[in-house]
Formats: sequence, structure tokens, C-alpha cells
Amino acid sequence: MPNKNQKTLNTQDVLSMKGAGYYSKKTAGAKNAIDSIQEILERAILSLSQMEMLRFADFGAADGGTSQELWFNLINLLRSRGDNRAIEIIYTDLASNDFSTLFKTMQGMHGEKDLAYQRNFDNVFVHGCGTGFHQQLLAAGSLTLGFSATAMHYVSEKPCQINNHVHMVGADISEKKQFMARAAKDWESILLSRAKELSPGGRFVCMNFGIDEKGRYLGNTGGHSMFDKFNQHWRAHLDKEIITREEYINATFAQHYRTVDEFCAPFKDHMSKVSKAGLKLLSCSTKLTKCPYRTTYEKNIQSMSKKDFADSLIPTTRSWSETVFRTALSERDENEGNEIINSFYENYRAEVERDPDGHAMDYIHIIMEIEKI
Repeated sequence: MPNKNQKTLNTQDVLSMKGAGYYSKKTAGAKNAIDSIQEILERAILSLSQMEMLRFADFGAADGGTSQELWFNLINLLRSRGDNRAIEIIYTDLASNDFSTLFKTMQGMHGEKDLAYQRNFDNVFVHGCGTGFHQQLLAAGSLTLGFSATAMHYVSEKPCQINNHVHMVGADISEKKQFMARAAKDWESILLSRAKELSPGGRFVCMNFGIDEKGRYLGNTGGHSMFDKFNQHWRAHLDKEIITREEYINATFAQHYRTVDEFCAPFKDHMSKVSKAGLKLLSCSTKLTKCPYRTTYEKNIQSMSKKDFADSLIPTTRSWSETVFRTALSERDENEGNEIINSFYENYRAEVERDPDGHAMDYIHIIMEIEKI
């Protein structure tokens, strides 16, 4: 059983996606969302004609697999137009990230070899930065294009634990306000950091999880709410005394889903620090990306079993959420923790198999194009 006197770890301190290529392999939806905005990145990259060299950054890149095809296509676009300028790509994530798989992927030693642009194009250089994006990561004025997908909903630290849910979308008003305040400060820090890094005329394109105009968010676009299901099955472990009350509460996601208004607020105020730092919002839109596992199931409902669907859906939720529940069990023996984690996801999987209706993980993104003027 857990040691009651040991200090509880903050999820942000050990946050990482599931490694060894598992994250990209099991998150087809994230890749689909990234691929869908290639035109926006193409427009941004073609605006950089005056730059002597090109330095790109992929903030919160995980193992790099979900954005690999996008970067390949962008580099190929430049080279096909006779643009042979040196290109540096800096992948950033926390120190706990699986950078080994990332570097192997870019060199064609893992994953899709045909998309290994570091091997397939000359004058392209790949680097890594194991520091969070809430602070400045690159030399002032050195970045020409920054990109981030499905990452900046993570707050720098949890402002509080959530007592009766696992995510701020299910928190009480007081808890939500604390997350909102923390997220506002973090968003300002993120933007000011990018403002320092970007060269004049440089662009920052980001697509973040958030809450759209219809009140929809990741896994909550009709039917069952994924975060409510996480909470339901984690609470069931508490009710059965498999986990303690402290472990239940410690599974608070270090995330905040901002609304469109929250994302745009720093740009609407011409006296804000962000506006004064020279950042201009070119566009902001929301996008729904359907869950590919649900789509596949519906297209093949005559030949695909309920078990097949459940076996495809739950791993994609596990690829990015497991670290939260595992951290909540950090004081337990590893084998004991594994048993609890596996039973938690198995209970969710079994529910989906019994009745797949309403289960999906649709993506809701807020997409922003930002320029440094």
C-alpha cells in the first residue's frame, strides 16, 4: 500500500506520452488532424522567402511520428521549388519524452522510412530540446516557423487537485476558476516566449485542444464523454478500495481546455503584453476531426466485431492518459501499479465492447495563425 508520508508527485514533473513509438502508432486521429492543416503551414512557409536560413520548431512533439509526414511534405515543397536553404528543425518536449524513438524515426531507423526527411533531403538538420514550451527555448529572433499540435492544453503546474473528477471539464466552479487562471498565465508565457524566439515576419501556427463554439471538446462531441468515463472507472476502483482516496484525487489531469475567447483574449487587447511584444493573430478557427477508430467501425460494422472496435479505441486513449493514472500510483510497487492500471483500462474496454454506441474520441482543435511583426 502507498506510504502516506511520501510527497505526492506533480503530474507535470513526469509527464510523457507512452514510448517506443506506441504514441504515434495508436493516435491516428492526431495525425489526421495535423495533416488536415497542411495548407496553412504551406502558406506560412512560403511567406519566409526573405529569410537566409530556415529554423523550424515543433513544440510538444512527443515521438515526432504524428507530424513527420507534414514536415516531409513542407520540406519537399521547398526543395521542389528550388529552395535549397539550410533547414533546422528543433523538436521540443519535456525531458521525460522518448527522444530516442524521435531521432530514430527522422533517420529512417523506425516507422515510415519513406518519410525520413533527414535522410531523404540534403541540408536538413534535426535537433532536440528537452524543456517545456512555457518558457523561451531558442535564441531571440532565430525562429522562422513554430508549430505545435495537441500540446499546449497542458498547464505548467496543477493549480489544485480536482476532488470529484479527473479533469477540469468535470470540476466544480472553484476548481475550474483556478485552472482558468493558471492557463491564462501559461498562455501569456507561451506567447511571450514565442514572440522572443520569432524573427520579424516569422510565423507560429498552433492547433490546440479546446472548447469550441458548441461546447464540444476532445471525446465529448455527442454520446459518451470520454473524461466522464475515465472518472467513472477510476472512481469504481476507489469504491472497491483498489485505490485510496488520495490516489483518486491525484489523478487530476494537468490540462485546461481553453475556449476560443480565452485563446484570442491577448490579441484583442492592444495594450496586452502579447500585443506589445509584436504578435498579431492572422486567423483563428475551430475544427472537428472524427475519431478514425469509430469511423472504421461504422464503415465495417458487418465484418468488424465490437471487440475489435474496443481493442482499437482504448489504446488511443491510453497512449496519452496512462501517465496521469500511473503517476497517481507512484508510491506503489511497479507490479502492483501495472495491475491496477491494466484493470482500469480493461474495465473501460469491456464497457465499449458490451455496447459501442456513443463511444468515440473525436478531436476538437482551435487553430491559430500568428505572425511576429
